[in-house]
Amino acid sequence: MSSWQAAHRRAVRSLAAVAWSAVAGAAVCAASGAALAQAFPAKPIRMIVPFPPGGSTDIFGRLAADALGRQLAVSVVVENRAGAGGNIGSAIVAKAPNDGYTIAMFTVAQSIAPSVFPKLEFDPVKDFSPITLIARLPSILLVHPSLPARNVKELLALMQKKPGALNYASTGPGTSPHMLMEMFLSMTGTRAVHVPYKGAGPALVDQLAGMVELGFTTGIGPSLDAARNGKLRAIAVSTAERYEALPSVPTVAESGVKGFDGSSWQGVVAPAGVPKEIVSRLNAELAKWIRSPEGRERIAQQGGIPGGNSPEEFGRFIQDEIARWARVSRAANVRVD
Repeated sequence: MSSWQAAHRRAVRSLAAVAWSAVAGAAVCAASGAALAQAFPAKPIRMIVPFPPGGSTDIFGRLAADALGRQLAVSVVVENRAGAGGNIGSAIVAKAPNDGYTIAMFTVAQSIAPSVFPKLEFDPVKDFSPITLIARLPSILLVHPSLPARNVKELLALMQKKPGALNYASTGPGTSPHMLMEMFLSMTGTRAVHVPYKGAGPALVDQLAGMVELGFTTGIGPSLDAARNGKLRAIAVSTAERYEALPSVPTVAESGVKGFDGSSWQGVVAPAGVPKEIVSRLNAELAKWIRSPEGRERIAQQGGIPGGNSPEEFGRFIQDEIARWARVSRAANVRVD
């Protein structure tokens, strides 16, 4: 055998060894990833809800936590960490360990935040691992019955007659109800005074008491009940299509504000860097519940349109929402110091 042939054989054996090592390494990684997913969870999971009890985020967070706990056979403990339009709770999650044992509700508010808060302590794209969208929710434009406005046209007439005389409630600066109303005011050339609250529950209490005259609110249980029983008057819905839960209520666009379209949404995320196998496990369990008859019924009871998309799809959805609300913020000149 020539020295060239011997060297060639040694090279072939070396390449084969490298290839086998790569295959074996991949198999080990796949096996360890599968083992990680199967071993998870080994202790209770903490779910951060960045708004107070009683609002849509809290309601959907508790539904998701209950379903996830049952399916994973582990406790999923809900913690309400409210403040700054959801930013305080979100910042806590962004800094949490990325082991899958801290997850959070993520809402339209977090996609709005980069456009309106100059000093944000988290990046809604870089600092989180998307898991899945739980539900989309149309918002309802509600007015107190004492206000002589039965439709958008009559409301606009009142607002034009006395600019800035009416107060509107929101769930906090930079949240969906705030931005929807600012979009409404910008598109109609009217003015009203913003009264921010720390969540939907406190805002609804004061609106029911007549402390504030109007506001957009997510179409969930308490606000939907108030609209149906006449304690508050529903005069329009925020989406381009009518809301199945209130089929007789027109859209804002139908009511003369052409092009008006916006909705709220609720999803689940984890801190950035959570192992892909754990993200996939959480996604699979939540999506299974969302698509089940029980999940669809529970979500519909709260006025939601079920989600259940993949982590990649939810990530793209979040980025699209960030871009959309940035356009609204610029048009309405909304900034929160």
